[in-house]
Amino acid sequence: MNLFDRIKHLKIVRSFIYTVVGAITFPGLAIINKLKIEGTEHLRNLPRRNVLFVSNHQTYFADVMTFIHVFCAVKWRKKNKLGIPYYLLLPFTNVYIIAAEETMNSSLISKIFKLAGTLTIKRTWRFDGKDVSRSRDESDTQKIDHALNKSWVITFPQGTTKPFAPGRKGTAHIIKNNQPIVIPVVINGFWRAFNKTGLSFKKKGALLTVRIKEPLVIDYTQSVEAILEQVMEAIEQSKNYMMKSKHHFVNLMDK
Repeated sequence: MNLFDRIKHLKIVRSFIYTVVGAITFPGLAIINKLKIEGTEHLRNLPRRNVLFVSNHQTYFADVMTFIHVFCAVKWRKKNKLGIPYYLLLPFTNVYIIAAEETMNSSLISKIFKLAGTLTIKRTWRFDGKDVSRSRDESDTQKIDHALNKSWVITFPQGTTKPFAPGRKGTAHIIKNNQPIVIPVVINGFWRAFNKTGLSFKKKGALLTVRIKEPLVIDYTQSVEAILEQVMEAIEQSKNYMMKSKHHFVNLMDK
């Protein structure tokens, strides 16, 4: 393990970054825009380890920081709200975020986020803006397994901010191999409020929603494909939801 990896596992370093970045991002999430949170009761009484959060993805960083804010607020016994962010004085740090290696090496801000507990992995389907096809890096798998063994992990199965993009089998492999408690989360409004990185505003006053669902009941003996289908349905990014979305859009256009 190199020095950089050693540093990001230090609780004091992660606490400092969450406090500083949390204070910077709080106004954009809860003051300049409106944040609506549902389902924090599903976070209470979860074990400290082997919990996997699966979610759709709309920006690189705003989504992730919202997760951190919510986890910290729940640690301080808040329910479905952030309120005054005094929770950042002692933030929740028992969590890792899975992110693409090239994304996390793209800027100074992303490198700072790496220190806050990001597990960087190599995409098997895309690199340097081009479509590729390569095998999973075994070290990436071991990295995620190790993190789940001692903490919570957040992953975005689609690996992109594009809505209704297909899920990647890597998430299903993680679930099948580790048999974690899987918590689906559905977010919305972030694409409307922020640019793709989530670091600047496109619109102010947008409604940002975070819906935390109850844990999935998963048969871990079923196929990887079946597990992935169940996950995509839970985060409302399946083909079924895509058709519903198109139908809703057509109805709006007809009015």
